[in-house]
Amino acid sequence: MDGTFDIKAEMRDIGAAARAAARELAYASSEQKDMALSAAAQALWDRRAEILEANAADMEDARAKGISGAMLDRLELTEGRVRAMVEGLRAIAAQPDPVGAVLAEWDRPSGLHIRRVRTPIGVIGVIFESRPNVTADAGALCLKAGNAAILRGGSESFRSARAIHACLVDGLRAAALPQAAIQLVPTRDRAAVGEMLGMVEHIDVIVPRGGKSLVARVQAEARVPVFAHLEGIVHIYVDRAADPEKARRVILNAKTRRTGICGAAECLLIDRAYFEAAGAPFIADLIAAGVEVRGDDSLQALPGVVPAGAEDWGREYLDSIIAARLVEGVDGAIEHIRRYGSNHTDCVITEDDAVAARFFERLDSAILMRNVSTQFADGGEFGMGAEIGIATGKLHARGPVGAEQLTSFKYLVEGDGAIRA
Repeated sequence: MDGTFDIKAEMRDIGAAARAAARELAYASSEQKDMALSAAAQALWDRRAEILEANAADMEDARAKGISGAMLDRLELTEGRVRAMVEGLRAIAAQPDPVGAVLAEWDRPSGLHIRRVRTPIGVIGVIFESRPNVTADAGALCLKAGNAAILRGGSESFRSARAIHACLVDGLRAAALPQAAIQLVPTRDRAAVGEMLGMVEHIDVIVPRGGKSLVARVQAEARVPVFAHLEGIVHIYVDRAADPEKARRVILNAKTRRTGICGAAECLLIDRAYFEAAGAPFIADLIAAGVEVRGDDSLQALPGVVPAGAEDWGREYLDSIIAARLVEGVDGAIEHIRRYGSNHTDCVITEDDAVAARFFERLDSAILMRNVSTQFADGGEFGMGAEIGIATGKLHARGPVGAEQLTSFKYLVEGDGAIRA
């Protein structure tokens, strides 16, 4: 189908099918949804050879295009990563069904009994780039929350996403749920994105999962509401009361475990008092691990540090590069993060409870951490099974978006012939 059909007409058909499926999913039983997820997980594992073969073809094309090493890491699937997808789907299946949960319940003197209950949003459009595992994560989370999903993956992961999507359809079929509950846009043509952004009659919310240019386009052009997943401009602040060994362990992991994910550290802020007393051995650790450290004037004297430019503050590298500078205590760190951060994830390393409390209180990032690697900024690590993204806005969903965050609510009001005076 790729490139051989009328995109506008095809997308409208996809949207209409998703809307019909969403109406059926809204009252699907928990057992049906969990059966679909469990069957999809088994299909992923049984068909892992097909998935890895498709991914190998995607990787070959990506290398031929000269895509960066960090982006190749995001695209690559291994048996271990397929296993992680399988475990994620099973974890989502094992969670309580959010649909129908009573959020609040009360009685009024007028004789009304009122309940606020969770309800599916409807149809979720997910636009993502190179990470093929988002196909499984997003489809599964939408299904668990009773939503239909329209998934549009990046051109680099086209074959991988199709192979994964086929397993999700196997799961829907096994549970006798509509196969249109999880649809994958069957074209690389970027015009499909534009169509999705205007499909207000078929899509209830768009979730962009990708780089700055994708999110900027979605926010600028969408007529459909958006859960924004902005850049992960992730800061780590090393306070004067930091434990040196904790600092070294956390910083190295936060930057180097996987450089291409949104939770990777991108800027290191060091309390001047800490630096003058203990130096910065974690910078030597980073350089030894192959990370390019771009430092301010004070740090350029350290072996291996290269000069930072103005463009290095507030930058998401998604690569083996990190910016570093000295700041004047926690307030200096807060000032820098407020100016250059993206409200995604920021971390303080300190043994001083008052400093940690000030950092937590005066910053408004979706995720704030203390003495832990920012690589934990992930819905799976938060116990959500997986995530559809890290929402950096302030309305509805914020932080890791799991199944619960993909619901809305409605009020159920009952009485016994009550009338209003």
